[in-house]
Amino acid sequence: MSLLLVAHGTRHPGGAVVTEEVAERARHALGVPVEACYVDVRRPTPADALALLPGPCVAVPMFLAAGYHVRVDVPEQIRATGRTDVLVGDTFGPDPALVGVAADRLHAAGLRPGDAVVLAVAGSSDPYAQADGALAARRLGHRLGRPVSLATIATGGPRVPETVAALRAEGAERVAVASWLLAPGLFQQGLDDAGADVVAAPLAAHDAVIGLVVARYEAALAAGVVQTA
Repeated sequence: MSLLLVAHGTRHPGGAVVTEEVAERARHALGVPVEACYVDVRRPTPADALALLPGPCVAVPMFLAAGYHVRVDVPEQIRATGRTDVLVGDTFGPDPALVGVAADRLHAAGLRPGDAVVLAVAGSSDPYAQADGALAARRLGHRLGRPVSLATIATGGPRVPETVAALRAEGAERVAVASWLLAPGLFQQGLDDAGADVVAAPLAAHDAVIGLVVARYEAALAAGVVQTA
């Protein structure tokens, strides 16, 4: 059964490079046809990619929170193709394996024992996405053994620069920002201007990301996820 990887989309070329690398590694790991697509900003769209994939097919949304895109855009765009042989798997969400990657990226960027930590999420007005972000922050705090403040890059909560400044005002000598983003882009670039001492890289095509794609694909097959039409 083929695999459709669904990402958000970005105008930054580095974002597409990461998505294509994940697709290539998933193709190698699973030994099935794989195509990547985007629900917004850039092509190929889900319709473009599904035209290249034989059925039946599993679609895996590569999102770190189950917001509007996951719950509405992805199934609607797949349904609009008229395909009835596409199963939609679970999205990534605040999976513990990815929280571990975020912690590793933060340590690699130079995290020190006394640093205050911020988890930077894209942000959303969707309550499901907000809940996933809050869970990711709690899990990261547990992993690091210290409090982690949640901040947004775009919307839906306190912004990253404000949170960094607030932590300094409360006495933090150094502030480290963990990136809850999959790929480089304008959001990641914005973290560099947030006033933190340490900014971690995005999750990118880490082995754990590939492993989660495989796990979501296999779980969809085993569960017989409801078809989109």
